[in-house]
Amino acid sequence: MAQEVQTKKNVLTYEGLKKLEDELEDLKTVKRKAVAKKIAEAREQGDLSENAEYDAAKAEQLAYENRIDEIEQILKFAEIVVEDDVDLGKVSVGCKVKIMDLEYNDEMDFKLVGTTEANSLQGNLSNESPVGKAILGHKVGDTVKVETPSGIIKYKILKIERSN
Repeated sequence: MAQEVQTKKNVLTYEGLKKLEDELEDLKTVKRKAVAKKIAEAREQGDLSENAEYDAAKAEQLAYENRIDEIEQILKFAEIVVEDDVDLGKVSVGCKVKIMDLEYNDEMDFKLVGTTEANSLQGNLSNESPVGKAILGHKVGDTVKVETPSGIIKYKILKIERSN
């Protein structure tokens, strides 16, 4: 009997869940059909041993199937954070947080999310990142220390609010 490889929950906001579900639907209904058509067209060209279009289409198909499997695993172990139910008395996944780097007096705003949704360019910080771990559960006014390779950085939590 095969054992489940993954037991860790994937923390997702509702927005993150919706994005993954939409991507999965697109992969299964649109992209699968498109790549199957490319493979069929490449087969019609004859000899597959030297057919670059066929090889490229098969590689694309494999990438799509791998992503479908990955999303299905994420969703299978998903734990959805209902952002309207987030306790704004402390930092938790699903809330927007404003912190200040006490050394440089630099303020930063971000949304605390699970690792699946983390994207620093979009302002989404993982709850498992060093800063995310350090501030989780703390309140406005708290100062937290974050260990980094270059030393300890201190942040003060300035504001916690709903992200939606």
